[in-house]
Amino acid sequence: MGVIRTILIIIGVSVIFRFIGQVMNGRRNQADEKVAKDRQDAIDKQKQYVERNQGKVNIVSKQAPPSTPFEDVDYEEVKR
Repeated sequence: MGVIRTILIIIGVSVIFRFIGQVMNGRRNQADEKVAKDRQDAIDKQKQYVERNQGKVNIVSKQAPPSTPFEDVDYEEVKR
């Protein structure tokens, strides 16, 4: 009787571990899909911005915050 009980406990524990593994794998896949969707949404948003502003000129003031990717440089003639 004790051997059968031990075998059933081992089988039960293995089934529980397998189920937990599948749940963890599903959660990881769901998180990966969310990251991929967020990345694709950012790309689509950037594409819409580019299409909307294609051919337009933006004038950046000198009081622009330093977080902008533009750098104000003076024109210098290159001497050879």
